[in-house]
Amino acid sequence: MSTNKIIINTAQAPAPIGPYNQAVKAGNTLYISGQIALSPETGELVEGTVADEARQVLENLKAVLAAAGYAFIDVVKTTIFLRDMNDFGTVNTVYGTYFEEQAPARETVAVVGLPKNVNVEISVIAWKA
Repeated sequence: MSTNKIIINTAQAPAPIGPYNQAVKAGNTLYISGQIALSPETGELVEGTVADEARQVLENLKAVLAAAGYAFIDVVKTTIFLRDMNDFGTVNTVYGTYFEEQAPARETVAVVGLPKNVNVEISVIAWKA
């Protein structure tokens, strides 16, 4: 039995910087690769605070969700990777502005290093009937 797998890529989010896609849709489930604070227009890191990074990450996720016909309300699971767990409160505040209703399940983990030495990376899984 084969699964119908659809690759999702949009110019409204940063191009992948390795051998992966922005997202893969399998059935009704959308798996979005971890996003970091890259500008879709330039491919460069967004400079600023950890809150600025978190906002850019969530805007990138929003663009990929939209390209696949999904929205934040369809997100069922997120994983947040932080370089420093002391940034949890700041990232959580920004995150909360994108998930105002029906917040998804999630975990937040501190990691030793992230691509391009960013402070935050977020991946999501979305589902829609």
